[in-house]
Amino acid sequence: MTFLLEPLTYQFMQRGLAASVIVGVLCAVMGTYVVLRGMAFLGDAMAHAILPGVAIAYLVQGDLLIGAGVAAVVVALSIGFFTKEGAVKEDTAIGILFAAALSLGVALISSMQTYAVDLSHILFGDVLGVSPADLWLIGSLSLAILLTVALFFKQFLVISFDPVLAATLRLPAELLRNLMLVLLALTVVVSLQTVGVSLAAAMLVTPAATAYLLTRRLLPMMLVSAAIGGLSSVIGLYLSYYLNIVSGSTIVLTATAFFLLAFLWKRMKQA
Repeated sequence: MTFLLEPLTYQFMQRGLAASVIVGVLCAVMGTYVVLRGMAFLGDAMAHAILPGVAIAYLVQGDLLIGAGVAAVVVALSIGFFTKEGAVKEDTAIGILFAAALSLGVALISSMQTYAVDLSHILFGDVLGVSPADLWLIGSLSLAILLTVALFFKQFLVISFDPVLAATLRLPAELLRNLMLVLLALTVVVSLQTVGVSLAAAMLVTPAATAYLLTRRLLPMMLVSAAIGGLSSVIGLYLSYYLNIVSGSTIVLTATAFFLLAFLWKRMKQA
């Protein structure tokens, strides 16, 4: 019990644990759409697309999170615009915009003199630096995203896996697809404080990929993925505390361990 309770005697650990679990669950739920639609590259692209927004916000001394959010939403809507009615393939548009946004972000950051310290928490996360205001922001944004997913669950299901039925039902497929992209972009922004840009894509893909090995129905997959994402966050944060290493890395490595266990279990079951 001492092993479990000792870290929780510190308020920063309590806030960090709450933020990690919230983000772990959110990324895992949104990640199911990423995995099922075969868009793992999209998560990585979104994570790096926020760099120009962060750099610009830093240069004008604005809020880095707002800058990241604006950049992520712009890239998400741009992907939707270029891929509208099949004008450009989705992976092609993602690749072009990802490279452009990343290059612009690197160019802006390289022009700064003190970015190494000031932007390090955006790049690598700083879950133990979560303030009460940060926690409220993470919680409220995550709740809004999850409620939107719940509200449009059936519509997202139809446009993702049965475009013909979506057309028959006269669903606004383009609008819904853009909404999904925006939700994904906001999910990446929410995860910045805990795992940072460099590992955000991993938390989107790994828990969902693990759940995909265990179940193929969307709702059970979301629930299993959320459980894995939340548990990975808790275990990873405790490992970070006792091993004195970066929390974002331990969270992702824990999620990867769950994936390997699920993969081995499935292989043994098939043997």
